[in-house]
Amino acid sequence: MSDVIPHGTVENRDAGTHLLRYELRLPHPVIRVWAAVATPEALPTWLCAADVLQPRVGGAVTLRWLNADAQGRHTVAEGHVTAWDVERVAEYTVSGHGRIRFHLEPHGDSGTVLRFTNELRCDDDVLLDRLAGWHNHFELLVDALEGRPMTDWALWTPKRRQQLRDAYAAA
Repeated sequence: MSDVIPHGTVENRDAGTHLLRYELRLPHPVIRVWAAVATPEALPTWLCAADVLQPRVGGAVTLRWLNADAQGRHTVAEGHVTAWDVERVAEYTVSGHGRIRFHLEPHGDSGTVLRFTNELRCDDDVLLDRLAGWHNHFELLVDALEGRPMTDWALWTPKRRQQLRDAYAAA
């Protein structure tokens, strides 16, 4: 597993509901991390295109993942903004991915703690896919914040995600 991205954890709730958690300590100011997780301009550099993002509670959101599956399909998740506090909380509840929440706090002189949660209903195979997928995307987030954004998603391969999935399965 990446030394930069700590291992995500899972809290099992009732009847197939899971809460995935990641906590990242990033050496970048909150305003920069906020832009990465909450703006249509920066989301595609590490996660997905925000085809629609109305930045307010109740606003519409449509997220289109740019990394394709083996058949060349892209995941599209539609829903609503369920929490929005500028430079602090961006939360989207979307089809297929459930509730995804980015909570930011200043850390030290110019760093940020990003607490991420994903609450979703799924089976164990999908759970492993999500753990590995988020971990992989957070590696891409670190790269984007360091000035190495993902600019050509056609170059993305599932190899790293599979390595992460295998590591999560073994844990």
